[in-house]
Amino acid sequence: MAESRITGPSRSPDPAHEPPASHAVLLCVSQDLAEGGRAVAFDVRFHGQACRAFAVRFGGGVHAYLNRCTHVPMEMDYQEGRFFDDTGQWLLCATHGAAYRPDTGACAGGPCRGGLVKITLSESASQVHWHTSPHLQPAES
Repeated sequence: MAESRITGPSRSPDPAHEPPASHAVLLCVSQDLAEGGRAVAFDVRFHGQACRAFAVRFGGGVHAYLNRCTHVPMEMDYQEGRFFDDTGQWLLCATHGAAYRPDTGACAGGPCRGGLVKITLSESASQVHWHTSPHLQPAES
């Protein structure tokens, strides 16, 4: 006996429900990020919520994270763009002293609850770009 299958109508994807395509957004020129120095801050929308983010240079590479401590979800810098400790080896939350690895965002000590939310960066032709994702988009102007 032949098996019959019931299938629904063929549907094409609905572009209104697809996640936005990833793209690169110009952040700064490479020289704006000094090894272990001041961060470059920028605004993003993370899961639809307005957030600050920051980029730093460490170990010769560029790294970016949401400016949100995992201990208590508040901004970490004690002054705009100041995240590194005095040695330039750790990112610190100025409020509670949580320490994070600058290259991975992993908790390195203090009252962390996991690592920082990492944002993909790329650097070429003396420019640094951050990359969007379905849950990370440019802030609305």
